[in-house]
Amino acid sequence: MTAPANTFRSVPLLDLSRENGPLHDEIQAALGDVLRSGSFVLGPACQQFEQSLAHRCGAMHAVGCGSGSDALLLALMALGIGPGDEVILPSFTFFATASAVSRLGARPVFAEIEPGTFNLDPQDAVKRITCATKAIIPVHLFGQCASMDSIRTLAAAHDLFVIEDAAQAIDARYQGQYAGTLGDIGCFSFYPTKNLGGCGDAGMLTTSDPEIADRLELLRSHGMRPRYEHHVVGINSRLDAFQAAILSVKLKYVQGWIEHRRANAQRYIDSFTAAGVDRVVHVPRVDTRADHVWNQFTIRVKQGQRDPFRRELLEVSGIGTEVYYPIPLHLQTCFRSLGYTVGSLPLTEQASQEVVSLPIHPGLTSDEQQHVIDSVVRWAESASHGRSRRAQAA
Repeated sequence: MTAPANTFRSVPLLDLSRENGPLHDEIQAALGDVLRSGSFVLGPACQQFEQSLAHRCGAMHAVGCGSGSDALLLALMALGIGPGDEVILPSFTFFATASAVSRLGARPVFAEIEPGTFNLDPQDAVKRITCATKAIIPVHLFGQCASMDSIRTLAAAHDLFVIEDAAQAIDARYQGQYAGTLGDIGCFSFYPTKNLGGCGDAGMLTTSDPEIADRLELLRSHGMRPRYEHHVVGINSRLDAFQAAILSVKLKYVQGWIEHRRANAQRYIDSFTAAGVDRVVHVPRVDTRADHVWNQFTIRVKQGQRDPFRRELLEVSGIGTEVYYPIPLHLQTCFRSLGYTVGSLPLTEQASQEVVSLPIHPGLTSDEQQHVIDSVVRWAESASHGRSRRAQAA
């Protein structure tokens, strides 16, 4: 059964104008202050934002950089990761997690995920440790912290560094402790789509080790200290003052936005559970040890059904969705030489074929969310009935 023609206005996956619009005057004033100061790179605006974020996370130090991707690269550089080293990380994540490892000549070692949370499975990770393993990168995917107690235990047992990829997890917590303080270094992204997003690229690293913080500050500026003296080879990845000023304004509102996301997520979970659509649609599992911040609300749709599902939501109901991530990293062409093949990480591969993210941004209205819920339930019931009829015919 096909749903009636859509009479509801479109529901975008994300609408940044709803977040940024009400802050226009505050942002304009902050940008004006930077413009008048003449300090556009690593100036007072950057220092203020670094201090604010460190305080918010409970870290001793925060070091701004050009992007979340650069944050991962700088973290590995600061810890001395290089050729001959191995770094364990999930395959089900954004490309930057693995590319940072590869760019330094180290080998990314891909591990399985926990199917319910999509995060790194510590039990699988421990099997992949060798004498060459130097670090592990848990990714707090979609806004929920990985199983950090188990990860820290295995890291301590094997003398491994822990680098948190917290790109999607600002304000997330694990057993009461904030993301970014659960390992040796935390890496954040402020790409516009993040819960705390700038108006361009920006990143941050957090640590409570003063020596690591000092090395990060050195490496982000060409390894230069003092001016024109280079004792190490670094990169050029300095936080832009305009982005820092924007992020300082938005930092005041991020907690409220996250509470909206949590309320939206709970409404989805309650509604889909009550509708009994779990034969074809599965809601994400929330780890009771973690405080999820819902950068994405990612459901699973039975294999082979995702494309029809997305097509109907868009064409019939005007609802935007996205797939994060359709091709696991271990199957990307650029990593073919590492020896992974289809079937190497079956849980990861299954997730990549089933996941789809629904609108959850804080600007989402209750009417819009109800439209999404009704559309998903209607499709799931139709798909379920179709499966039943096919089974009877067989």
